[in-house]
Amino acid sequence: MPGVLLAVPGTRAVAPRPAPAARRRRTVVPYVLAGLLFIAYATISVSRYRRMDTLSWDLGIFEQAVRAYAHLQAPVVDLKGPGTLVLGDHFSPVTALLAAPYRLFPSPVTLLVAQAALFAVSVIPVARLAGVSIGLAYGLSWGVQRAVDFDFHEIAFAVPLIAFALEAVLRGRWYRALAFAVPLVLVKEDLGVTVAALGLVVALRARRASPRAALWGLGTAAFGVVAALVTLTLVIPAFNTGGGYDYWDKVGRHDNAVGFLTTALDVKLRTLAWLLLPTTGLLALRSPLLVVALPTLGWRFLSAEDHYWSTDWHYNAVLMPVLAFALADAVDICRRSPHTWLRAYAFRLPACTAAAALALTTTLPLGALTDPATYRRSGQVAAAERLLERIPDGVSVEANIGPISRLTGRCRVFWVGGARGETPDYIALDNTDGDFPRPEEYAGRLHPGARYSLTGAAGGYLLLRLRA
Repeated sequence: MPGVLLAVPGTRAVAPRPAPAARRRRTVVPYVLAGLLFIAYATISVSRYRRMDTLSWDLGIFEQAVRAYAHLQAPVVDLKGPGTLVLGDHFSPVTALLAAPYRLFPSPVTLLVAQAALFAVSVIPVARLAGVSIGLAYGLSWGVQRAVDFDFHEIAFAVPLIAFALEAVLRGRWYRALAFAVPLVLVKEDLGVTVAALGLVVALRARRASPRAALWGLGTAAFGVVAALVTLTLVIPAFNTGGGYDYWDKVGRHDNAVGFLTTALDVKLRTLAWLLLPTTGLLALRSPLLVVALPTLGWRFLSAEDHYWSTDWHYNAVLMPVLAFALADAVDICRRSPHTWLRAYAFRLPACTAAAALALTTTLPLGALTDPATYRRSGQVAAAERLLERIPDGVSVEANIGPISRLTGRCRVFWVGGARGETPDYIALDNTDGDFPRPEEYAGRLHPGARYSLTGAAGGYLLLRLRA
């Protein structure tokens, strides 16, 4: 049937081969879709950067790390504290792959464009296996859109790896699936457990067709668990100045044993509904592939950090390819069901998920593509940028979110209040909300004994300079 691959080589009957012209269209369409979505993703990200609408300090953190890699230096991220090695915070050496493009184009925009490309590439395996409807639904899924809108994060590397791994699983290419899964341990410390889940899925599905591949799947699962444990207990503490892992207290910190279930239960259930309803119509629950989503859902819902539970930020992006392929797998299963209503539901669901994704996009980040304000830079932004350009290259600056991404490429930048013993040459503050009515007094509280004078104010930003 059109739209979804119905056969897994070695386990199911192979559908009739399409005509050459149809084959060419099927081959080209996923790449065209990915190209269009890349343009959309990059436009949203770069436009946000041009408007200085940065959401967090993450873009600055990753630029500091990638800039260091690009100059063959240790990945020191001063935004996390003077001299802090980023590998002692989160273990994401994969970001070193951005060093070469960043060396050629030293700008945070390079990171944003690279992230857009990685998300767009992940659409190819989904559309190639599951068809255009599910590919479009995935590319426009709210989890991907929220991640695109969230400046930059290392999980952009995880999304295509998971997508290609799951495509290989459903095609019965077991070793290819494992080859895409293993590098996830270099993306982030928690993804070793996801590698384990992918290994178990391969072992389960390959046990009859290829017992040897099943054994490799079990070995990969063991590797994933060991890699996660070693990274969390040995590797990260070795790079961490405190000799530990700074995020243990954000997981499992509850008043009692059932606290993880009862804390903000309404938010957690709402997030689960968003994950399963508009993206899969609940049908993904019929697929064993859904087990790959459990590690990410598990640590998030065990956490005491409420922003881990919600539908905002980037935390749901790694779940989107899992849901897309689980839907494709479940559609295949249900189209062969003896129940007429279930076959009919499975037949119509891919188009319905695409329609739902298109409808929801009007309220999601990509909906801003039709708003002229998305592409407009205000006079305030231009004035703020001119003010920040007065800061010389190579000096030290303490800043809050607004100025960070304009400075990390050419200055040593600390988080405001986090300089820890350093006395920066400048302090740059986004004061558009009026949080700093007496900036010189505020600077004095940050650095007792040092004297700062206000040297400029423009576009809602303030610039203070250390007095000699």
